[in-house]
Amino acid sequence: MKRAAERLDELAARYDLPAATAAAWLRLLEALRDEPTSLTTVRDPRDGADVHIADSLAGLDVAAVREAGSIADLGSGTGFPGLVLASALPTASVALVESVGRKCDWLERAVGLLELERCAVVCARAEAWPAGLGAHELVTARALAPLAVLLEYAAPLLREGGSLLAWKGHRDDGEERAAAAAGAILGMAPLEIRSVEPWPTAGARHLHLWSKVSPTPARFPRRAGMARKRPLRAST
Repeated sequence: MKRAAERLDELAARYDLPAATAAAWLRLLEALRDEPTSLTTVRDPRDGADVHIADSLAGLDVAAVREAGSIADLGSGTGFPGLVLASALPTASVALVESVGRKCDWLERAVGLLELERCAVVCARAEAWPAGLGAHELVTARALAPLAVLLEYAAPLLREGGSLLAWKGHRDDGEERAAAAAGAILGMAPLEIRSVEPWPTAGARHLHLWSKVSPTPARFPRRAGMARKRPLRAST
């Protein structure tokens, strides 16, 4: 456990965060380790310090993340990156959007454990969350769906000028072409693809940043599940 604590202290110092934040991350990783229901394959805090915390913190290298006042983290699952960003950005309002009940239960407990006053759990699909429409400066998503699908989830939730930041692994030309076609329909434009190395053995990690440049067409969001079943194409 000492190794995990030291790594978390190092990460907090790198991002100029208080030591208490690193201590809170350690409590979170320990709670995830002890959770009776297996929510992730990475349960050892020594591994989670990198795989969960460092990977989430990579988003802070992007100005749109640091400056966001309202964030929706889609498919939050075990809470990464949403919980970590909420702890690092205490003045931002963060919504953890998750449709699986047992994961929502975990997220509620995690928010309480970290004492995050401006973080709330939304137990719903992104497409079925009317209160979130047009309400956010930033949408985040990690290991959730292809980029074209993420853009369709994110666009209706963003204010004009807002951003989507997607955590991805290796770049894929086909995925990026499909995203460009979907973005053109949704009023979303690519800004940057940033290569990151949140820890030495992370392998290929990329952050994809998109901006909402025009209003979302009125037909979006489509009903739940349609973004995956019938992905948008240039002729759609």
